[in-house]
Amino acid sequence: MLLSSVRFVSRYKLFNNLQLIRSHSIPSLAHFTPYFSDSGSESPSPNSRNNIVVTNYMNSLELNSSGVVQILENMQLEPISAVSLFYELKDKGFQHDIHTYLAIIKLLCNSGLDRKLDSLFIEVIKLSEGHLCFQVSELLGAIAEEVKVNAQSSLLRALDALIKSFVSLGMFDEAIDALFEIKMHGVEPCLLSCNFLMNRLVGHEKVDTAVAIYKQLKNLGLSPNVYTYGIVIKAYCREGRLEEAGQVFLDMEEAGVEPNSFTLVAYLEGLCRHSRSDFAYNILQAWKVENVKIDSFAFTAVIQGFVSEKRMKEAEIVLLDMEKHGLVPSEVDYRALIQGYCDSGDISKALDIHSEMEASGIKTNCSILTSVLECLCLKGMHNEAIDQFINFKKMGIFLDEVIYNVAIDALCKMGKLDEALSLFDEMSFKKLMPDVVNYTTLINGLCLHGNIFDAVNLFDEMNEKGVKADIITYNVLAGGLSRNGLLHEVLFLLDSMKCQGSTPNTATHNMIIEGLCLGGRVKEAEKYFIDLEDKSIENYASMVNGYCESSKAADGFKLFVRLFSQGIILNRSCCTKLISSLCLEGENERALKVFEIMLSSGDGPTKTMCSKLIAALCRAGDMEKARWAFDQMLCRRLSPDLFMYTMMLNGYCQVNRVQDAFALFRDMKDRDIKADIITYTVLVDGHSKVTRRWARSQHNDEGNRKVKHVVSTFCREMNESELKPDVICYTALIDSLCKSDNLQGAVSLFRELIEQGLQPDTVAYTALLSGYCKQGDTVKAVTLVNEMKSKGIEPDSRTMSTLHHGIVRAKKLKFQH
Repeated sequence: MLLSSVRFVSRYKLFNNLQLIRSHSIPSLAHFTPYFSDSGSESPSPNSRNNIVVTNYMNSLELNSSGVVQILENMQLEPISAVSLFYELKDKGFQHDIHTYLAIIKLLCNSGLDRKLDSLFIEVIKLSEGHLCFQVSELLGAIAEEVKVNAQSSLLRALDALIKSFVSLGMFDEAIDALFEIKMHGVEPCLLSCNFLMNRLVGHEKVDTAVAIYKQLKNLGLSPNVYTYGIVIKAYCREGRLEEAGQVFLDMEEAGVEPNSFTLVAYLEGLCRHSRSDFAYNILQAWKVENVKIDSFAFTAVIQGFVSEKRMKEAEIVLLDMEKHGLVPSEVDYRALIQGYCDSGDISKALDIHSEMEASGIKTNCSILTSVLECLCLKGMHNEAIDQFINFKKMGIFLDEVIYNVAIDALCKMGKLDEALSLFDEMSFKKLMPDVVNYTTLINGLCLHGNIFDAVNLFDEMNEKGVKADIITYNVLAGGLSRNGLLHEVLFLLDSMKCQGSTPNTATHNMIIEGLCLGGRVKEAEKYFIDLEDKSIENYASMVNGYCESSKAADGFKLFVRLFSQGIILNRSCCTKLISSLCLEGENERALKVFEIMLSSGDGPTKTMCSKLIAALCRAGDMEKARWAFDQMLCRRLSPDLFMYTMMLNGYCQVNRVQDAFALFRDMKDRDIKADIITYTVLVDGHSKVTRRWARSQHNDEGNRKVKHVVSTFCREMNESELKPDVICYTALIDSLCKSDNLQGAVSLFRELIEQGLQPDTVAYTALLSGYCKQGDTVKAVTLVNEMKSKGIEPDSRTMSTLHHGIVRAKKLKFQH
């Protein structure tokens, strides 16, 4: 014992060779032995005792485990000092054993120092490999045995802390072993520990293990509580095992446990995460009927589910239902709807919801406003985005660096660089320190508009202010320098980049290659590309892209073919660009070759790739190859859209293959693709021209009757589909009827055009004018031209030529008669 050992030690030796404790622990030690008293005072003050400092620490022969235990047990009222003593002894080389650890653990539990207890266990676990004279399992056993003797012992907290420490360190197997070891000692584990372990397992995607623990709870002598069930529901939902999640509710019913908000929301979130928001909403409504207590979180889960499925109308219905249920939608609910509408590009609706939110008394915030501005910018509405930003500032709403960055980027895209720089400076004035993202955005804007020297100055300023450039900043500046043909400066930048510890990556080289090509420095780009030591496939793709950007798609094609001969196929994006560029340069055969190579590859062509090629072939009038490419799409289940069908229909009509066009139109209908006004306009115009040519060659009126029938059919279909013709469509219909000798029908459609609030243009007037002239009614023809002029529509050369020929033709007919 400490007392017996101390009595054999002289006071001199004690003060010179032993260091029991620092001054703040002396009050607890003083009553053990007179040697800790001041010999010059019979009743030393606390301050004098606290000033006593022992210069040397007690070695293992003079201070043993039992002595330390006794000291710690007598320091119950000074737990902080006891902890300091415990660690100081350890630092001075004292080997704590299971008894001293158990003593400090008891003290921490009794004192409620939970954080220090957690830290202690984490340290024990980390030191258990060769740095302790005992195993963690032995310490656990010692704690469990004491708890077994005294079920009300505060050491129950220690068992809970040990399991949680294992979990915090990601040692799930050890935590599970600890649970069952506690049970082996005849002590029931804490259910809270089990819940904590299961929840962390689910978070680490170890769902099966969490479920296995749930199924073993009875063997551990535990009954799941509502939170246990909620964790299991969340676990099943995480893996899409929704039926098993639903079964848990039956387990709860059998156990007599009422579901709470946590379990209900966990299930709804699981359903929504797996695109079952409809089912989730049906369940929510069923719970309402059964008077299940539902809070706002349940409605929020379903709202967010519908938003994630891009079903915004349904999400709004749930919001309204939430209000009917007597719950007040929160900022989270409105933010989900606003974000959803922004993501779908419906900025008008997003702004409506935002106004509704503010009208309900919920203040907007920077996060919501950033989504609104980003949506406006994505739609190309940069001016509107800036107007909104200015309004937000006037409203006194706090705006952070992120939303400033969106506004700066918008100004750069509009070419308003002075205003962008002003806004950038305003950030510092408002104590918003521009970060690397803000600097990079402005540098990029300056580069894109050719202000390369301003961009370099801003880059230098960034470095001077201690904002470290990242790889994106370097890439943006390298690209800007390259587009301006400053290859020497680019190489200097790369050297500086390396000195700063950044390594040029594939994107860096790509920016330089494509930038040089965009700047018309193809030769320099080729040299830079050739000099690259380790070329990646992406670098080759950038060289091909560079050729395309500089209108040298043929050179890009040669490189593409050479790579293909080596078994290398470039990415889809590059191939799409190559096909598009080849088509624009009239290299349709080479574009077809690239397309055929893509067909033979594992990835296959993209829808965009097919669209570009088909458009080029249709423009060239090569409908055989266009149809072949179209059929290749269908074979690969790349569903053609309305645009592609319309493009093909127009191609057929241009080469007088109206029957093929109508057959394709029927195929389009069979695929449930609804025609729009443009589609009908193409068919009306194409059918009319081809049929009239046929009628003239046959010298009969059958063609006119066919045109009238087709026009009548299409008009009916458009009405049934609630499609309102535009001026171009009306013009095509009028022209068809005029040229098929149905002037009365043409005049009727012309009047209908005006009644619909549309303004006929020169082409529409000329179409009707040709009808009057064909019938020899020059009076009405002249009247129509005068009407055009009175409405401020100047007749063009074709209009006047039509009128002139009509008058001449009428005079000839009159002379003949």
